[in-house]
Amino acid sequence: MHNATNPYSPGAGRSPFELAGRTALTNDFDLLISRAAAGRTDRGIVLHGLHGVGKTVLLNDFRRRAENAGFLVVSLEGRDADGGPKAVRAKLARGLLQAGRKANSRGNTPALAGALGTIASFASGLQVSGIDVGVGERHGRGDSGAFAVDLEETVEDTAVALAERGSALIFVVDELQNLDAGLLAALLGAQHQAGQRDWPFYLVAAGLPNLPAALTASQRYAEGLFTYRSVGALDREDSASALVAPALEQGVSYDPEALDLLLNAAGGYPYFLQEYGSAAWESAPEKRITADDARIAVEIGRAQLDQGFFPLRWRRATKAEREFLRLMAIDGPGGSSTATLAARAGKKMTSMTMTRGSLIRKGIIYAPELGQVSFTVPGMADYVRRVTA
Repeated sequence: MHNATNPYSPGAGRSPFELAGRTALTNDFDLLISRAAAGRTDRGIVLHGLHGVGKTVLLNDFRRRAENAGFLVVSLEGRDADGGPKAVRAKLARGLLQAGRKANSRGNTPALAGALGTIASFASGLQVSGIDVGVGERHGRGDSGAFAVDLEETVEDTAVALAERGSALIFVVDELQNLDAGLLAALLGAQHQAGQRDWPFYLVAAGLPNLPAALTASQRYAEGLFTYRSVGALDREDSASALVAPALEQGVSYDPEALDLLLNAAGGYPYFLQEYGSAAWESAPEKRITADDARIAVEIGRAQLDQGFFPLRWRRATKAEREFLRLMAIDGPGGSSTATLAARAGKKMTSMTMTRGSLIRKGIIYAPELGQVSFTVPGMADYVRRVTA
């Protein structure tokens, strides 16, 4: 079939035709929007799960829903942290300025004018300029030089002004665990104050499975700030829908055996479903995808994953880290005991601590519990075994 009509969207964060199996999560966010519009505050939302389960896609969907509701949305990504704390704070300030311009275009009020002045002061303090929000700086708000205080004042003034029009301020942050400790604590502090003082401000974020523990470690009260939702693999029915629905839209169907082959290969992971679905579409000569087409698609899809999805992590690992990953891969996807890994390496556990910590910081592994480590990427154990065989 023609590549131009391929309805699947392989790639990080790309929205699929069919957002299958995530209705409960989108309902959570729609409830937040409805409550905010009615003047009733709620908790923020934190999604946590492995890479490849569609967390970024969900955040993008949330952002669109919030913007369609007329809310002000500021986006950040944990990967921005690679540029250092100053760069991330500058991006946050630019996002606030851009959001402020949009709010001003919908009609000004005295409260909103004051909020825009606070945003301008906050941005100026971070040496961010070039985005005019239509008002001057508001001295005495957002300009103390203490970042956490200034952020809180900026959030307060903006959220309170938006409340007058049944709107809200939402920070959407992907890979939240990668932000520096100071920024993370400031964001949690602002959400804490918003909850206590009924400001319509919400931190809506996503990250790795250990994100809830990381937030609680940053601020003990973080446990009660959010609605936490684990995002995992799709069940069989929803996985099938993710493949079948886009095809049916164009009059294309799957043989049952073909569908089974693709579902088994994808293991319920949305990223993999899009990769294998795309390969099946491009492999099938007719508008009925057969088992033979599916077998070819599995080979092509796996090759694509081995060229992009998995190597992104593998190439970031040092020689010592790759050996650590090789030892982990022996245990498969279920995770490894650090004591077992040390025994395999013939080393003391303390001598492997630095390597373990580095891999966690790089987001290649995480610690689901004390004394355990697991891959953050589904299928990574199999990949490591393939490249180290």
